Amino acid sequence: MKTKTLPFVTIRELSLLDVEDRYQWCLDRDVTKHLNMPAKYPPFTREETMNWIQMCITRKNGYEQRAIVTGEGQHIGWVDLKNIDQLNGHAELGIAIGDKRYWGKGYGMSALKAMLHLGFTELSLNKIWLRVEVDNGRAIKSYKQCGFVEEGILREDRYREGKYVDRVRMSILRREVN
Repeated sequence: MKTKTLPFVTIRELSLLDVEDRYQWCLDRDVTKHLNMPAKYPPFTREETMNWIQMCITRKNGYEQRAIVTGEGQHIGWVDLKNIDQLNGHAELGIAIGDKRYWGKGYGMSALKAMLHLGFTELSLNKIWLRVEVDNGRAIKSYKQCGFVEEGILREDRYREGKYVDRVRMSILRREVN
């Protein structure tokens, strides 16, 4: 089987310069469909977006959130670790490629690998887990390609667009990372 070369990305600390990109991405229902976001539209004001990013920068919300940047310096999304449990050595992963021009080209997988490295080396985690909606086949496929395994179904775990949807819980252990 031929291995596809992934595009180069970096994950960097968030900056207040990221506010406008994040705000615009959150206005796009294609981008936010599978994210846990408020039902109101728009989900956040610019000020709320700025406040959130400021909390991430100062680590006052418990998130290790990073901006995803292409090799050419284009800010395209974010990736984070949350629900960090240092005692048990695990955290929940979240990711969004906000700039749809970069969807389906491997940028998300590159960012995932970078965040796994951060979680397993800098934070000394043993396990990184996530929840993904069962109808988000593209994401599930990417997570499996990255080495995540299914742990089970979280029944009616998210309320989306007027109904409850199931989510798959997936995880990867430090020893399983290539």
